[in-house]
Amino acid sequence: METIKMENFGRAENSKKFSCNKKEDNKIFDKVAEIAASRGFFWPTAEIYSDKLAGFFEYGPNGLALKNNILQVWREELIEKENMIEIDGCQILPKSVFQASGHLKNFDDPLITCSKCGFKTRADKLIQDITKQEIPEKLENEKYDELLKKNKIVCPKCKSFFNKTERWNMMLKTGVGAELKEAYFRPETCQSIFVNFPRIFKTCRVKLPFGIAQTGKVFRNEIAPRQGLIREREINQMEIEIFFNPEKENDFNLNPVKKEILPIYLKDKLQRVSSEESVKKNIVKSKLVAYYLSRLKQFYLKLGIPEDKMRFRYVNENDRPFYSKETWDFEVQVSTGWLELCACNHRGDYDLSGHQKASKQSFEIVDESVGKKILPNVFELSAGVDRTLYAILELTYKEEPKDDRTIFSFPKSLSPVQVAIFPLVNKEGMPELSKKVYALLKPQFKCFYDESGSIGRRYRRQDEIGTMWCITVDGQTLKDNSITIRNRDNMTQIRLPINKIIDYLNKSSSK
Repeated sequence: METIKMENFGRAENSKKFSCNKKEDNKIFDKVAEIAASRGFFWPTAEIYSDKLAGFFEYGPNGLALKNNILQVWREELIEKENMIEIDGCQILPKSVFQASGHLKNFDDPLITCSKCGFKTRADKLIQDITKQEIPEKLENEKYDELLKKNKIVCPKCKSFFNKTERWNMMLKTGVGAELKEAYFRPETCQSIFVNFPRIFKTCRVKLPFGIAQTGKVFRNEIAPRQGLIREREINQMEIEIFFNPEKENDFNLNPVKKEILPIYLKDKLQRVSSEESVKKNIVKSKLVAYYLSRLKQFYLKLGIPEDKMRFRYVNENDRPFYSKETWDFEVQVSTGWLELCACNHRGDYDLSGHQKASKQSFEIVDESVGKKILPNVFELSAGVDRTLYAILELTYKEEPKDDRTIFSFPKSLSPVQVAIFPLVNKEGMPELSKKVYALLKPQFKCFYDESGSIGRRYRRQDEIGTMWCITVDGQTLKDNSITIRNRDNMTQIRLPINKIIDYLNKSSSK
């Protein structure tokens, strides 16, 4: 099998936003990518073929388990605790949806093409890479052309000049039925939430404010996918849309999180303020926004993201999405710099008013608290599952040369395997007893049985997928029915009777 190298995943960005040492960045990124492929987390789609497509990835068993565990925590921490509704909409929608949403007109990136060899790339990213300055995504085409000329930027392939900047729409088009009716793969999961809003409100008998959530695949025809799971063409999202009365946005109950500290990055400065202070100082728009930023932070803390590695970056008007009135990007610091994991967008009534006008169907509802019809506003938490998964892999990755091992120190709730069970040797009845221990634990824990190779190799394999505990059945077990339990994080071992294992594992935790 081909070894996965950095070039298979795309080049790293270097700018004010991405400002780490490039050589060291590549080293860490490559190591995580190599282990991810060799230990069944993820790898490029159709990698055995020379015409494989960039920006598409497969999840193996351990990656899928990690992904599902992330979604489980998302549901438990946000959907269930906040009494939200979850739906599952279609991935392909008719043209009219994206005309109304503005995506067919505005969902684009600046594209430049080499005048000689035809190489294509994003104008803003290339200029950013060369100048090491942050370049907005929404400049006029002529501004990009001026910057290319001013900085004497030429094609990295053949050193020729570029043609004039064009706009590249990232919608992925398809034809449905024998008549090939024009339709598009969704670029975000939220449009089916908006289109179905009147029906959901009516059938679910909810009251403002309330949230509708959805997770699933979205598709973006990126010009130049890069950095593996960080910039893809097929993306897994977990999105939440909170609907509320704009007149009551500041009546929201902030008390449960008012002391939660928000790391706010504004005007090139990081400040740590409480949720309550962020509203009083007019840093964020409202109590509702402050509340959900706080809850999002709490969710990512549950995923094991260190607090000193996270921030909410205010996105200026010329860089935020066309539908947003206020945007905060939740970012974490990884080897390539600050990586956006979740876009927090105040969408106003942009989407509901757009679909109301285009469909000629009323999207107004009665807000019983004020006794009148209103058109709700929307605040959005749009998180990338794949980026989140990659960030967790990198931030929990550890090398311990002294013990000749690498580990992923996942939190208990995320580990693809929680308990591995080994017979010390493959004889003397140890495999049979080990399988009985496996059968005992399997109903309550994510378990794996392995009798292949030396015990040391088996430990190392489990370390590399983040398994928290390894249980070994040995000669002593045959005498007194006790086993050893090895802890992943400190490699300490204790001996316990088999009938005490479940109580011990339930009371123990990792991180």
